[in-house]
Amino acid sequence: MSNPTLVLVSKTRCFKGEVRKYTHDSAATNGKMTFNIYLPDVALSGKERVPVLYYLSGLTCNEDNMVTKGGALAYLSEERIALVTPDTSPRGAGVAGEDDDWELGTGAGFYVDATEEPWKKNYNMYSYVQTELQQVVAESFAVDTSRTSIFGHSMGGHGALVLALRNPGHYKSVSAFAPICHPSTSSWGRKQFTAYLGSNESAWATYDATELVKVYDGPVLPVLVDQGDADQFYSSKQLQPSHLVIATESSKRPVQLDSRMQPGYDHSYYFIYTFMKDHITFHARHLRM
Repeated sequence: MSNPTLVLVSKTRCFKGEVRKYTHDSAATNGKMTFNIYLPDVALSGKERVPVLYYLSGLTCNEDNMVTKGGALAYLSEERIALVTPDTSPRGAGVAGEDDDWELGTGAGFYVDATEEPWKKNYNMYSYVQTELQQVVAESFAVDTSRTSIFGHSMGGHGALVLALRNPGHYKSVSAFAPICHPSTSSWGRKQFTAYLGSNESAWATYDATELVKVYDGPVLPVLVDQGDADQFYSSKQLQPSHLVIATESSKRPVQLDSRMQPGYDHSYYFIYTFMKDHITFHARHLRM
C-alpha cells in the first residue's frame, strides 16, 4: 500500500517515461519532504519492476538539480532504470539559524542523523534516505528493491558512499562525482559534524567514507569516483579523493574502487553531464547482474 500522505505535485513526459514530483509527510524529518522520480514506461504501466537508482545532490541543491541538468534521463530510459532524487535537507523546519549559513542547515543536511540541539528533531537525512524514502518508493512504484544502487555529487557523493558502505549488500553499486571523501579532516565536514553530531570525533567515523572503507565487511562493493583536477574544492583540499584511495588499498576490504582524475574539469554540472553516461552504464551493468 502506498504512503497515504504521498501527493503528486507534477508529472512531465520525458524519454519514454515520466518525471514525477511528490511530497509526503516524513517521520524522520518531522515535516514535509519532496522528491522526484523518473519512471520508464514499463514501470508506469506496471508491466515490469525496474531497478532503482538514487541520486543525492550537494550543498545548496534540491531534488531538481539532477533531473533538470544532470543529463541522466536518456540513458536511464534506454536501460529501463528508475531514478529517485530527494531533497538535500528539510525545508522550513523552523530550526534557529537553519537559513543563516549555506554550509549548514537548509540545503546542507549532510546525510547524517543529527544528535545535537537544535538539529536532532528534523535533520535526520541518513534515516530519511536509507529507510523512509526507500520504503515509500518500494510501496508506491513498480521498482525492484533487490536491484538498488546509489550515486551523488559533492556532499551527495559523500552521502552515497556512506550509505553504501554502512549497508553492505543493500546497494549493487555506488558512484560519486567529486565527493567529500574524508569529511572528518576537511572543513567541509568538521564544521557540519560538530554542529550535527557534537565534538566527539569518534562519532564522526560512522559518516566518513574514508573511515568506513577501512572496516567494510560485506559482499564486493563496486565503486566509481570521478574528480576534476580544475575543481576549486579539490585544490583547497575539501574533497580529498586520495585519502579514500589510500584507505581502500591499504585496508584490503572487498571494495572495488575505480577512482579517476579528469583533467580540466571543475565542480559544476558541466562536469557531471560529461561523465554521466559512464556512471549510468556502470550502475546498469551491476544492476543487471
